[in-house]
Amino acid sequence: MTEQVALLPVDGVEVTIVMDNSIDVLAASSDVAIRPAWHYDWSDRDQLRAEHGYSLAVTVHRNGSSETLLYDAGLTRGSTIHNLDVLGIDPKDLRAVVLSHGHVDHHGGLEGLFDRVGARRMPLVLHPDAWRERKVVFPTGEEIRLPPPSSQDLDREGWQVVEERGPSLLLEESVLVTGQVDRVTDFEKGFPLQHVHTPDGWEPDAWIWDDQAVAVNVRGKGLVILSSCSHSGVINVLRHVRRMTGIDTIHGFVGGLHLTGGLFESIIPNTVEEFVGMSPDIIVPGHCTGWKALHSLTDALPTAYVPSNVGTTLRFFADEVV
Repeated sequence: MTEQVALLPVDGVEVTIVMDNSIDVLAASSDVAIRPAWHYDWSDRDQLRAEHGYSLAVTVHRNGSSETLLYDAGLTRGSTIHNLDVLGIDPKDLRAVVLSHGHVDHHGGLEGLFDRVGARRMPLVLHPDAWRERKVVFPTGEEIRLPPPSSQDLDREGWQVVEERGPSLLLEESVLVTGQVDRVTDFEKGFPLQHVHTPDGWEPDAWIWDDQAVAVNVRGKGLVILSSCSHSGVINVLRHVRRMTGIDTIHGFVGGLHLTGGLFESIIPNTVEEFVGMSPDIIVPGHCTGWKALHSLTDALPTAYVPSNVGTTLRFFADEVV
């Protein structure tokens, strides 16, 4: 049975895409998506970087104050901290870091982040299964290692590691970390190519139970849900958050859907149909979504779709605050 939580409403939330797979410096701003400003001497300045990784800065506004946490930290040691610098986001202002799951393209930048903030005992919230050693084995026999974060390194660097299998509430109960997501759909089957190392050797590990999302309740608008890779299945994620909070309206979704490649493309129609039924106001799919799923979502939800680009800040605010 899904655990119920009381997620306090906020005046607004700004989600800045610190790291993603793509950049488009010519993308135009809109009421929702604020693109990085141009400068006359732009070619002489440090530029934003893109990589196969994901990281979001989440700033919650409530009662005249604001607080920021980081959801994931990208792939390489220096890229996420570099982009934070270019964007003018001081990592020392972060209140916490949430890890979506244990794959390296979501935690690799933690070391570079620590180099900047020092031993502040900043909370790092993760699911206990994030420590598992994994690899992907393709039908061709090719293998890709997905190393987890190192508990010894994180402890030595001064992170305050918080292991939670269930939900957590952060920033004065205004941000929900879902913890383990219930798997209830009949078409989202995890990641069948993944294996985990156990005392008995390598074994299949399709379900990736450490996959967890983040959600905020914007007063009068509904849920803004962030899901870095959606290994749980994005529809499972959306349903799970709705059940946990008792809030049905989805104002915004930002994240990866993991619908790329032949293994997942067959469930694109099911996923898009479910998304259409939930009628989100804004959907910003990125990272591992895949181009076929992007085109399908654009066709099905043309007024809701917003392209994901590194450096973009997405603004979700109550009407009277905008």
